[in-house]
Amino acid sequence: MPTAAVRLGIAVTGIVQGVGFRPFVSRLAHDLGLAGSVTNTALGALVEVEGPRQQTEEFVRRMRTDVPTSAHLEHIEICPLDPLGEHSFRIAASVSGRDRRLAIPPDLAPCPNCVRELFDARDRRHAYPFLSCTQCGPRYSIVTDIPYDRLQTTMQAFTLCDACAREYNAERDRRFHAEPTACAVCGPKVRLWDERGAGLASEAEALRQARDLLVCGAILAVKGVGGFQLWVDAANDSAVQRLRERKHRPDKPFALLFPSLESLRVFCRISMLEEMVLASQQAPIVLLRKRHDVGLADSVAPGNPSFGAMLPSSPLHHLLLAQLGRPVVATSGNRAEEPIVTDDEEALVRLAGIADAFLVHDRPIARPVDDSVLRVVADDCGNRQIESDGAEPPYPSPRVLLLRRARGYAPLAIRLGPHWTERGKTGPVLALGGHLKNTVAVLDGDRVVLSQHVGDLSTVEATTAHRHAVEDLLRLLAVRPTSIACDQHPDYRSSQSAHELSQLLSIPLVTVQHHHAHVAACMAEHQLDGQVLGIAWDGAGYGSHTQIWGGEALLASYRGFIRFAHLRPFRLPGGEAAMRDPTRCALALLWDALPDQVPYWRHRLAGSLPDRTEQLVRLMASGLASPETTSMGRLFDGVAALTGLCLHSSFEGHAGMAVEFAAERAADCSDHDIGSEYHFNLIRNDSSAAFVIDWHPVLHAILEDRLHGVPADIMAWRFHAALAALILRLAQHCGIPRVVLTGGCFQNGLLLSLSRQQLERSGLTVYSHQLVPPNDGGLSLGQAVVAAASMTDRTGEA
Repeated sequence: MPTAAVRLGIAVTGIVQGVGFRPFVSRLAHDLGLAGSVTNTALGALVEVEGPRQQTEEFVRRMRTDVPTSAHLEHIEICPLDPLGEHSFRIAASVSGRDRRLAIPPDLAPCPNCVRELFDARDRRHAYPFLSCTQCGPRYSIVTDIPYDRLQTTMQAFTLCDACAREYNAERDRRFHAEPTACAVCGPKVRLWDERGAGLASEAEALRQARDLLVCGAILAVKGVGGFQLWVDAANDSAVQRLRERKHRPDKPFALLFPSLESLRVFCRISMLEEMVLASQQAPIVLLRKRHDVGLADSVAPGNPSFGAMLPSSPLHHLLLAQLGRPVVATSGNRAEEPIVTDDEEALVRLAGIADAFLVHDRPIARPVDDSVLRVVADDCGNRQIESDGAEPPYPSPRVLLLRRARGYAPLAIRLGPHWTERGKTGPVLALGGHLKNTVAVLDGDRVVLSQHVGDLSTVEATTAHRHAVEDLLRLLAVRPTSIACDQHPDYRSSQSAHELSQLLSIPLVTVQHHHAHVAACMAEHQLDGQVLGIAWDGAGYGSHTQIWGGEALLASYRGFIRFAHLRPFRLPGGEAAMRDPTRCALALLWDALPDQVPYWRHRLAGSLPDRTEQLVRLMASGLASPETTSMGRLFDGVAALTGLCLHSSFEGHAGMAVEFAAERAADCSDHDIGSEYHFNLIRNDSSAAFVIDWHPVLHAILEDRLHGVPADIMAWRFHAALAALILRLAQHCGIPRVVLTGGCFQNGLLLSLSRQQLERSGLTVYSHQLVPPNDGGLSLGQAVVAAASMTDRTGEA
């Protein structure tokens, strides 16, 4: 008697579109002799299989265990269906819908199979700059709507040739339903333009001439996966300096693009974990220690012990670098504080005067997606060469710290855990992020989808890009928010946009305190609920009573926070000007602690204080244009100037990085007794019941060390050690066993490592960022979850 057939309906959510999931399901069903179908939906994928019970059960098991590496199954729901008597399995047409919970796939670098084809002279896609398959290629940067099908990507204008169509429809082919697939016959083409947009060459000849231009020292604008990059030969110091002059970027490090891991090892020290992340399909920029005397231009990363290194993220990159045979500077294709350029004609205008030539192509970019940046944080601050623990990217270890979340990682959804079931009933939340390193986010149910890195909202172009990012995310997810969240700072352009949208849509607006959002973001990453001690240290955040916060210890949950401790406030002479001038911060610290000794120390510190000392002292004494701050970032700036490590800051974090690098040099050198004599006092503030972190003893110790000729590197180390000891004391006073480390100061790998060590050795549980940056790039996630908790309270739900 034949075995009775059963039929199962299987709804799958997660990253299941654009990653070969439907072809995988189809092959698996055919291997097991099952009938049915698989289709893309706005929620993910819907599978129906029919056949003997044993085979259907085996299908479900193997669907979980053998899924393609680029796919990620978040949730599988199975229900029995009535058998239909089908005898074949098919890939059905996609089903649209307004209810969307799809995990949009990120862009992926070429897989090993595609790289082999690219350099195989016998393959029909040999040297084709846009080859891809179901396991790699552009996704988020080309999708225009959901479900993810070719007709809803920017590839829809390219009709498949007969050979590509056969592959696309062949179940056993690697390109079976690979939506971006193409070849030299039917796909996008590359062209080389001069600085005015006149055509110079196309296809293979364009690549050859582009290589020659780079060899001759030209600055080349290259259209990549998610936008333009500016390339220049990394060994040509005059060319790199010319790029700095044209971009008005005097000191900030440039990223380097290497042809291969082998070439990268010549110039950088690299651990197994760093190598694994670099070679992953996310292909991010990874901060790596330089090797000395390696023959690259000093101006690539002046005064910095690390290079920001990456490997090719597209076939075009592979081909051009293979011809060049050496690393190039590859920095974002934009002017200072403007968004990355994505359109060919726009590039001629916005990169005019910077690029000498343009390597463009005719595959449109649906949205700008910059390069992601991360670093590996050592477990042992004195041992940077750490080994891999075998975990898988894109988030292989707590030691991997994202600094910019973009290509390869965005827009992967962040799951909030089961405790969000009731909160999700309040409806979708739109969060508009901060002013710097902006991202936007949509919370819907128990998931948050973050946009790619948008950038700083300091220009009209950046503000326009922010508005487009909001509209784009809402459209892709087909979400109408029921509330909007933003920072409390009224002058942030993102906050102003939130107020405008709130009025336009007639929905509630929730303003979220800056540092509360930082803490909540880290809690959300780790699916925490309840209360934590949040150490939120950064440059600036809107506080209370016109004070600028930034050195905060908060007893926080999603619903609110208590200010447990904060840095002793000091004034910023000139306000914004002091945020860009470490010597003004040094003067502010000195005047606050030793007002009568300013003239003496101005003479002794030789350049560490600003020229107009008397005028600035009078300004601080008057209280005019001198707001108070508790900023840990500005304390770092002051220490940088007082130790002589950085007297002029040309980019955000410049002075703080100088202190970090100096401390690392001290840690790496075993010839000195580096000690940890510096000490912060904790003073109970009776009026607010909060502790005040008194930095006066640290200032006195630094001045004493300068009088005695202690090397600046040693002073920087002692400062870091004192900060880590301070965090432990705060945690011990607080008595809460869970500690969150967040804010831009925890981009500092040494500070993060030292703090984790101190806390964990004392039995405390430490949480730091993995899925979003600790800087303001994570604010939108924190704003979203705080707003959802707030709206839950308003509606009286759990």
